[in-house]
Amino acid sequence: MEVQPLIHNDIPLIPDLIPPGWDTAMPAIQFYITSDFCFPIKVSIDHKIAGTGTAIIHHDVAWLAHIIVHPDFRNQGIGRRITQYLVEFVHGMGLETIYLLATELGEPVYSKLGFEPETEYLFFKGELPVDLGFNDECIVPYDSAYKEQISSLDGYASGEDRMFHLGQHLSMGLVYQQDNIVEGYYLPTLGDGLIIATTSAAGQALMRFRLTTKDFSVFPMDNIHAVTFFQQHSFAEIRRQKRMRLGTKRDWQPEYIYNRIGGNLG
Repeated sequence: MEVQPLIHNDIPLIPDLIPPGWDTAMPAIQFYITSDFCFPIKVSIDHKIAGTGTAIIHHDVAWLAHIIVHPDFRNQGIGRRITQYLVEFVHGMGLETIYLLATELGEPVYSKLGFEPETEYLFFKGELPVDLGFNDECIVPYDSAYKEQISSLDGYASGEDRMFHLGQHLSMGLVYQQDNIVEGYYLPTLGDGLIIATTSAAGQALMRFRLTTKDFSVFPMDNIHAVTFFQQHSFAEIRRQKRMRLGTKRDWQPEYIYNRIGGNLG
């Protein structure tokens, strides 16, 4: 069993590993290979890729993502080996906090390695078109004057410094503001469409806007306003994933997250 960096030439071999329903996996893995803050690896057995995983570095925090084991090699401890390798790699960089979102298959592996659950992310899905009565004059296109407020709001909500991610998507974003005070923002081109908001009015207005083009949403169960919104609009909860942490607990505000970026970035 050999651990090596995942490289561009491996991309044609990856679809054989990907479970059903992981529709966004291939674009994400291609992104990891070309990004200098992502460190994808592969485990090979007899010259065949048996599994993959990636460490993503956000300054002083890391996320582990797309830990996938080929169906032919499951139940052989490969997922554990990949996770251990990535954890050791992150610790070698001096980082003390590691996050991931766990599937039902992965959770027992991560628990045995010391990861603890922090909360659950809820997946809701409905059918479009839905008459959500969207019309809110407080939602305006992004302007550079809002950048500092967005940075502060995102840092407070996530407990991380993620502006190097957000920066390239701000120009396509929307802001919920009152008297030039930013209460929320929506970045439709970042992952699943990140929505962060400090008030239920801002969060629900931005969710309504997003749902004019999307039929799903994913957010922490701690966001009671979002849960109530989707229950009232006949969306169904289809599954859950646990957000798990290894190491130092960070101060973050899950109740401000009205839609996540993705399973690889929170």
